[in-house]
Amino acid sequence: MSEEGYVAERSMSGIFMGVVVVALLAALGALVWCYGLSNHLSSAEQQLKAANQKNVDLAQQLDETNARLRATSETLGQSVGMTQKQMEARAESILAAQRAATSKLEAQQAATSKQVGAVSNDVASVKTDVGGVKTDVANTKSDLEATKTQLNRVVGDAGVMSGLIATNKSELEMLKHKGDRNYYEFTLQKGAKPTLISTIKIQLKKADMKHSRYTMMVSADDRNIEKKDKGLDEPVQFYTGKTPVLYEIVVNDIQKKSVSGYLSTPK
Repeated sequence: MSEEGYVAERSMSGIFMGVVVVALLAALGALVWCYGLSNHLSSAEQQLKAANQKNVDLAQQLDETNARLRATSETLGQSVGMTQKQMEARAESILAAQRAATSKLEAQQAATSKQVGAVSNDVASVKTDVGGVKTDVANTKSDLEATKTQLNRVVGDAGVMSGLIATNKSELEMLKHKGDRNYYEFTLQKGAKPTLISTIKIQLKKADMKHSRYTMMVSADDRNIEKKDKGLDEPVQFYTGKTPVLYEIVVNDIQKKSVSGYLSTPK
């Protein structure tokens, strides 16, 4: 073989090898591209599935939301209907109460008118009775004077004729109104300190409820006078003052440990 033929053969071999290398590289590149494309397609499919699942979830949520909205709308409609009914019932109740109040007021006004008429009649009757009352007062005064004359006069423990003696509360009131003397009521407790009445002091020493007797100490003009074993409604008499005047003590009630009565002094 000549040198030129040998060179030509080596050139063809080089070209062939180049073509083979290029083909191999192309095939390898195709394989790499196919692998990448496959991975990309797989990822795209997964994303598509996820998107489809999201759409399904969203559609389900939308259905549920629509269902809740429908239920809320129905409930709201019922509530509005009930509220309207309640408002109507309330309005009717208020009107009924107003009608009742009006009727009651009219009845009260009618009753008041009747009462005014009755009061007017009563006033006329009272005017008529005034004359009778004046007559009754005069008669009462006469009866009082007659009763006063029935009060007793007795001799006291000092041998002096006493003034009128009251044996109870009502008779004592009569004596006070008569105005001839001063009267001071008292209640003494056995064992208590001397009690100041008017210008004297008296102290209960003993009380015998069973036999209606008592003993007391009278202090007047810096001297003590024992009034021993005195009886119920008995005038206990003594003189006191720079110009001696007669004082009288009358006990109307005797208890186990106390006595009650009054002191009578001149005006």
